[in-house]
Amino acid sequence: MEIGNQIKQLRLRRGITQEEMAKHFGITAQAVSKWERGAAAPDIGMLPGLSAYFGVTIDELFALSDETRMDRIQNMLWDVRYLNPADVENERQFLLEKARREPKNADPHCMLAQMELHLAQEHNTRAREYALEAIDRECACCCITYLAKSMGGSRVDLRFNTHNALIDHYKQIIARHPEEPSTYAYLIQQLIDDHRLTEAAEYCEKLAEYVDGYYLTVHQIKVALAYRRMEEARAMWEQMGRDYPDKWQVWEWIGDFQTLAEDYAGAKESYRKTIALEPVPHYVDAIDSLAQICEMDGDIEGAIAAREYELEVSETEWGDTAGESVDAVRREIERLKKLL
Repeated sequence: MEIGNQIKQLRLRRGITQEEMAKHFGITAQAVSKWERGAAAPDIGMLPGLSAYFGVTIDELFALSDETRMDRIQNMLWDVRYLNPADVENERQFLLEKARREPKNADPHCMLAQMELHLAQEHNTRAREYALEAIDRECACCCITYLAKSMGGSRVDLRFNTHNALIDHYKQIIARHPEEPSTYAYLIQQLIDDHRLTEAAEYCEKLAEYVDGYYLTVHQIKVALAYRRMEEARAMWEQMGRDYPDKWQVWEWIGDFQTLAEDYAGAKESYRKTIALEPVPHYVDAIDSLAQICEMDGDIEGAIAAREYELEVSETEWGDTAGESVDAVRREIERLKKLL
C-alpha cells in the first residue's frame, strides 16, 4: 500500500523507530510494521493524528500523484454543490505550487479558474436565496437589483449590461492567436449581446479566413438574427439542415435559432432530432435545451419529462447516481412540479 511506504519514509526522515512511533499512538510496534509492509492500513480515524505527527497533509500520507489529485479536484468541482473551505484552500495551495513548478503547464491555472467560478456560483446561489427572502418580506427595489445580479440578469441601465473589458480581452487574444475559431465565436456572441452588430459582422468576415462549412454559417445566422433579418436567417438554417441532415450538432444549432425566432414548436422538434442522432452516451445539452423551451412554451409537463429523461441519461449512460450533476436536475424537477 502506498500509505504504508509513505509512513515508513516519513518515520525514517524523522529518525524514529517503529517502537517510538507505536508508543506515541498507543499501538504495538507490530501494527506499525504491518502498515509499512502493506499487510494492513491505519484506521481512517488515525489519519488526522498521523498527519499532525509527521507535519504533512492527509493527501501527502497517501502520496497521491499529481495526476490523481488533479482528477480528484475535477470530480470535486463537478459533484459537490458547496465546497468545504478547508478543502478549497488545501487544493488552491497545491495548484499554485504545481503552477510554480511547471511554468509552461496551463492546467493548474485552468483548474484554479474553475474553482473560483464554482465558489462564485455558490455565492450567487446564496445571494439569490437571500434576495428572494427579502422580497417576500418586503419588496425592496435594492433586492430586485440583487436578484438580477445573482442570476446573471440584465439591469435596467444600459451601462450595467456592457462588457467592454471582456470584449477587449477577446480582441487581444485574437490578435495573438488569429487562427483559433473558438475565440471568434465568443467575441461575436458578446458583441451581439452588447448590440455592437457592425463589429460582430466584421469579425464574422475575419472568421471566414480560417473556417468554412456550418461553423461559419452558424455565426452568420447569429448576426442576421441580431439585425432582425429573419427570412435571411431562416433560409440559411434551413439550407444548413439540408446540407447536414445527419449532423446532430447542426440540429442543435437550428433548435437554438428557432428558439430565438420564437418558433417553439420547431425548436422542440429540432432538439428531439438532435437527441435521436446523438451517439450513446448522450450529451445532456440538447435535453436541457428541450426542457427550457418546453417551459418557455408553457408546456410544464413536457419540461418535467425532459428533465426526467436527463436524469435517466445521467444515471444509466454516464453512471452519475450521486453528486451535484444529478442533484441539480432533481431540484429542477421539483421546481417545475410546483408550477403545475
